[in-house]
Amino acid sequence: MKKNLLSSLIFSTMTICTAAHAMTALDDQELSKVDGQALLSMEYTQGYNSVDDSGQAIDQTNVGFYKLGLEAEMELNANIKKLQLGCGGANGSGACDIDIDHISLSGLPANKDYSSDDRAATSALITNPFVEFAVKNPTSAATREVLGFRLSAEKIAGLMTFGTENSNEPNGINTFSGYMKTKESTGVATTAERVMDYASTGQYIEGAVKGTLFGAEVDLPLHYKSDKYSFNLKSTTAPFTIPATVVSGNRMTDVKLKGTGTVGRLDFSGPLEAQISLLGLNIKLNKDVTGYLTGLQTDITVDQSLGLIHALYLNNPASLSLQAQKILWPGAAVAADRGWWLAMEDEVDLGSITPSDKVAITNEVLKQTIAGINHDLSSNVRNCGDLIFGCVAGSALNVAEIKNPSLINFPLNNLKLSGQDFRSNCFGGLKFC
Repeated sequence: MKKNLLSSLIFSTMTICTAAHAMTALDDQELSKVDGQALLSMEYTQGYNSVDDSGQAIDQTNVGFYKLGLEAEMELNANIKKLQLGCGGANGSGACDIDIDHISLSGLPANKDYSSDDRAATSALITNPFVEFAVKNPTSAATREVLGFRLSAEKIAGLMTFGTENSNEPNGINTFSGYMKTKESTGVATTAERVMDYASTGQYIEGAVKGTLFGAEVDLPLHYKSDKYSFNLKSTTAPFTIPATVVSGNRMTDVKLKGTGTVGRLDFSGPLEAQISLLGLNIKLNKDVTGYLTGLQTDITVDQSLGLIHALYLNNPASLSLQAQKILWPGAAVAADRGWWLAMEDEVDLGSITPSDKVAITNEVLKQTIAGINHDLSSNVRNCGDLIFGCVAGSALNVAEIKNPSLINFPLNNLKLSGQDFRSNCFGGLKFC
């Protein structure tokens, strides 16, 4: 009796639960009120006439874009020893569209050098990865054609590095086809000491002095012109800024960065010999000159090998695509060229661009400073005291501050940047794994 009663209760309960949770059909109006999220998503975008950020007009009225996406976040830590894509082929022999040695992708560090965590234990975060196809004549079954595809994600947050070390020898990126925009970056260059003389500049030092003669002040300045001078320039600092820069092109090996800076106080000292005319006589001026330059504004151009760019701090959409013709992918800043193309759409952080080594002041830079020096020495006449016993017979002339407001073109080449230091994405002491 008890068993029969228990069986009846279990059967009744199962019948009630089944009836309560039975599936029922919903019409379209009822379905429209239901929210949900699928793991996979599909999307179609019709191409149109547009102009990309570079100003290039793009006609894609006969192109459709089919996108298959994964609505998820993925974590990835990966190393690729050698990546070569598009070698030879449509873009010409002898090179690759993309040729990069030792690529590593990991998580963003808590600090730039991973001093408090191990890079190999971190992962990049990839949000909503997808694959997309560009199809020509998408509405015509007879003439439709696949023009290209791209692998992408709505955002990749992580550190991407190239090469095995940040050194003076380029390594990592050999050729690059794609697009990226670097964030505004700042740095402080330290100049190396050197000598400025006529042999290095090919220009005269010109100026004027004044003083007293037998106790009376001489109103007329005494002009001099010298090709016998040798000034030791001390080391100084030069803070500079490189604004946001677009790097875009096909099979690039280097990049040109332009910025501005200000050279700090530049002390100098050394001998100067010249002739001055006093009372109709040419008298030899032989001085040990000391002083300092201020106000040097620089227009900086950095010709940088891409092999010296090692670390990109990503937090932006990125894609790798292959196309048979120039294509402006949906959401892209510029059209991708034919062949393989690597694009990072938002600004990429290069970190500090302070050169690791001292920067040499070239002869060409010195030549540009002479005009400003001569203008100051001539218009702001220095007083050397008694013209006979102070100017001529004296041993030292302190010209103090020389203001040089002229804009100096300061070219730099292939700098090892301190902000491009990085740690290996390997456990232990291996450089690459």
